[in-house]
Amino acid sequence: MTSPAHDSAPRPWRWQWPQVQPRTTLLVWGICLVMGLWQGTVVRLALLADGSTLPASRPLVWEVTGALSAALLLPIMRTAALNAPRPRVGWTRFLGIHAIAFALYTSLHIVVMVVSRHALYSLFGWGDYHYGVMAFRVPMEVQKDVIAYGIAITAIVNVDLWRARHERALREATLESELRTAQLQSLTGQLQPHFLFNALNTISSVMYEDLGRTDRMLSDLGQLLRASLARTEPTWTLAEERAHSERYVALLAARFGERLVVRWSLAPALDSVRVPCFALQTLVENAVKHNQDLLGVLEVRIRADAEGARWRLEVEDTGRGFGAPSPEAGPGVGLSHLSRVLALLHGPQAALERSQGPEGGARVTLWLPQEAA
Repeated sequence: MTSPAHDSAPRPWRWQWPQVQPRTTLLVWGICLVMGLWQGTVVRLALLADGSTLPASRPLVWEVTGALSAALLLPIMRTAALNAPRPRVGWTRFLGIHAIAFALYTSLHIVVMVVSRHALYSLFGWGDYHYGVMAFRVPMEVQKDVIAYGIAITAIVNVDLWRARHERALREATLESELRTAQLQSLTGQLQPHFLFNALNTISSVMYEDLGRTDRMLSDLGQLLRASLARTEPTWTLAEERAHSERYVALLAARFGERLVVRWSLAPALDSVRVPCFALQTLVENAVKHNQDLLGVLEVRIRADAEGARWRLEVEDTGRGFGAPSPEAGPGVGLSHLSRVLALLHGPQAALERSQGPEGGARVTLWLPQEAA
């Protein structure tokens, strides 16, 4: 579809032909058959009211042939609606196309209707079919066809508009979903090397002091990478996130020793809820890196509990808190990326809140909907 921003000139007009859709065609023929039977019944009752002894088969044949003849000629109206759907295409084109289409439709409708009735009368042995005085019959049929043509064109145009809006909404939803997936992959992909670089720095800081501890740390890092590479979705269960984060905590513990204490308090009932990949590990990493220069013990508390239709994942530390000078320079992409991931995954149902812990440290709370795996 050409955007006006790229092409201000009007697009050349090309004549369009309707595509045959078997299901729609059968539906239209079915509707016309029902309408013909209904109208035939109405005419039959009118004849009985006038005292006519004409068999019921006659008015049924009249009205059914009229309705099915209209169904046969529906492509004419469909073509007109495609090429001049509304007056905004230009009044000359709009009126010209519909005038020609209507003249063709009503002429053929009368011819097909009369010929088919003559054929059926002959087939059934009813004698000759008398259409009546043409000077009166033709204007009557034309008036009826004007109404039928107007209703059909209105219905066709509105159905086409509805289909176009539906298809456009579907395309936009598909593009939005693809964009959302790409953004999630990009964000989680940025979080993954982020923790990898920090883990490698941790290992390098102790490798010359204790080879045994270095070996254990490399083993933990290998399991971290295996879990990360096996990830195919932007979320996994809280139990999987905890297992992943515990390996990362083991790396941190090997580096900081007794200076770091991590306390876990996760409700077992939440093991199967979904959480963004690396969310917990990002929060723990954030707490440690902004307090790594502290001389005392840094305590990191990890909690998860349910509250109504949502649940919260919370990481709190006893460090310097938000706003205080940090040894870690830079924009701090971890929390901002995590916040964007939450928005992409859950919209307003999820949130990331920053607050202060009881000892003045930083507290980060993730609010998530309870979606089980």
